Amino acid sequence: MGTENIGETIQKIRDANPNSLMARHFDESYYNSLDDQSRAHLKKIILTGIENPDSQMGAYAMAPKDYDEFSPMLGPMIRDFHAIGAGEAVAQEHDWDTGAVACDLGAIDERLKDISMRVRVARNVSTYPLPGAMSKEERINFESMMARAFTKLAKDPTFGGRYLSITPGSPYEISDGEYNTRVDAHQMFKDMSSDPYLNVAGISADWPHGRGIYISREEDFLVWVGEEDHLRIMAMQLGGNLNALFERLRIGLMRLENMIPAFAVSKSFGNVTSCPTNLGTGMRASLHMKLPKLTGNGQDLDLLKREAKALGLAVRGAGGEHSDAGSDGLVDISPTARLGVTEMEIMQSLYEGVAKLWAMEVGRA
Repeated sequence: MGTENIGETIQKIRDANPNSLMARHFDESYYNSLDDQSRAHLKKIILTGIENPDSQMGAYAMAPKDYDEFSPMLGPMIRDFHAIGAGEAVAQEHDWDTGAVACDLGAIDERLKDISMRVRVARNVSTYPLPGAMSKEERINFESMMARAFTKLAKDPTFGGRYLSITPGSPYEISDGEYNTRVDAHQMFKDMSSDPYLNVAGISADWPHGRGIYISREEDFLVWVGEEDHLRIMAMQLGGNLNALFERLRIGLMRLENMIPAFAVSKSFGNVTSCPTNLGTGMRASLHMKLPKLTGNGQDLDLLKREAKALGLAVRGAGGEHSDAGSDGLVDISPTARLGVTEMEIMQSLYEGVAKLWAMEVGRA
């Protein structure tokens, strides 16, 4: 920032990047009202948005209490992103009654019985700093704690598996070759050390120490350790039965919860996550399906994105964020809502939205 004060720097970001929520909601008078320690902490939270002005959110929490402690600034950013009006109460309820409503896409069309589905939740334990503020020693200690929990989980007849670490010298360390194979199979997360947003936030520090994955024998229940959040817990299946997918995650999450310290929760914002975009349920549910007509054989996602947005869904290429659709129209579809909706509302949103998109696809000339 040179000789500029933080207010001048952020004003320039606001002028050049009006979509930056950090810059839009930065209040210099509030910032200056904080004591030196709190100002330094808040600056660390928003530093990724200062150093990466194109970031939409521009903030990563550093401690479980940050969302409540710095709510005068983070609260408006969260409301803006999650489309919660200033006068509306922010309340996160949970509902895991996976049998209440049938959401089986295969019952709509036989061709939807073999799609790839995934649902995950982000979780952070209350006894550690969030990943952006963890030391190398804390990362390794956290991984060791999780490895002990996974030793117990490995004995479970329905969730048994093994832990794979990429921490140098870990007793669970795997080779570079196996790591790359797991990444290519979309099971393991990619190298975070080249991500400028995570680097500035401190989330990717000490790579690859403290990182790994638990994977069940059937390879349908996975737990990432040490990515953007302490844990990313997920279920994966081929098929169209969302009820079965969500139930698999619910049970696995419950088993794991009983083996580790309590998860961090905010009174206002639900499950605490590093990025404010994932607050609430901390859930992302998605599936891969082929929509060649709606994507012009994978050449143009604009139409599909418009239709999906109207249904509360987001679309991206099957290769992940910023990727294109496959030549067969293979895309990734997921509900956008995380905060203020329940887990089952997310499941229903995905089911109902995909059913409508499929009707558009098969009815298109």
